[in-house]
Amino acid sequence: MTAVQGSRPVVAALYREALPPRLAEIEELADVRLTKADGLAEAMDGADVLYQWHSFSPALRENWDAASSVKWVHVSAAGVSQLLFDELIHSNIVYTNSRGVLSRAIAEFALGFVLDMAKDAQGSFRLQQEHRWQHRVTRKIQGQTALVVGTGSIGREIARLFRAVGMEIDGAGRSSRPGDADFGQIHSSRDLARIVHDYDYLVLAAPLTNETRGLVNAQVLASMKPSARLINVGRGELVNTEALAEALASGSIAGAALDVVHPEPLPEGHALWGMDNVIITPHMSGDTEDYLDDLGKLFVDNLRRFCNGEPLENVVDKTLGFVSVTEPSRTN
Repeated sequence: MTAVQGSRPVVAALYREALPPRLAEIEELADVRLTKADGLAEAMDGADVLYQWHSFSPALRENWDAASSVKWVHVSAAGVSQLLFDELIHSNIVYTNSRGVLSRAIAEFALGFVLDMAKDAQGSFRLQQEHRWQHRVTRKIQGQTALVVGTGSIGREIARLFRAVGMEIDGAGRSSRPGDADFGQIHSSRDLARIVHDYDYLVLAAPLTNETRGLVNAQVLASMKPSARLINVGRGELVNTEALAEALASGSIAGAALDVVHPEPLPEGHALWGMDNVIITPHMSGDTEDYLDDLGKLFVDNLRRFCNGEPLENVVDKTLGFVSVTEPSRTN
């Protein structure tokens, strides 16, 4: 799958409000049709590429009949499970995502959660608001153990950062294996309830698939140490929210830091909002000041590869819902 030799590819670029970054660079390589969702069918007529800058739009599914000429779809997001559908999965369209662009930022956010909870930053802030000088002791993170669920680019960045501050890190993924470069041991995520008691932190960085939805349920939470804490920078639906609220309220686990929740946004009045042992942020762990430009750069680089008949980066295994290998996949 390459651009037609001697001709410029046609890119239909789907956006919602702001135009895609690096648009001038894209226009140097291709003829660009900018469109919002209501014009996608017309924009895709004869197009070679769909650039889904409006990353969570269902417009491709709704206009699937108009995508007959599209050879490649790129999405400016890492998690794509909610965007896949049977016709797309079984088509010959190559599907790429933005895996890796936000991994370091998300890992930094996860480490920030660990430091926040270990050093009781929330408690210090509350005392400051009350103008109270109250000495306390806190936990050190050196020597603490963490199990990172999700061994892709985000999970590996988390493992590297956590290890750099002296934590002991294992992973959990689709299958178990020893001797990993970033994780001391990788367990099967199916064994969470059996192994999770060994860890001080359970960190979720897995993609949402049929196998991972609801992975952290009441049984897993009950198996955690009472002093353990849950961190979720993956997807809200990895966790049974009501079971988590019950575990936190009962003291079955010590705390949680949640950048993602289910449902999202968390409804007003939900029990999690009022818990002193919970940190909630609005799905922002990867959103640094320059992240939009970084996402745009990945597409430009991939478009250049498409034009030259070279391997594309981040080819998604559509049956799995994520990039299953670290090496680039060929498209011709």
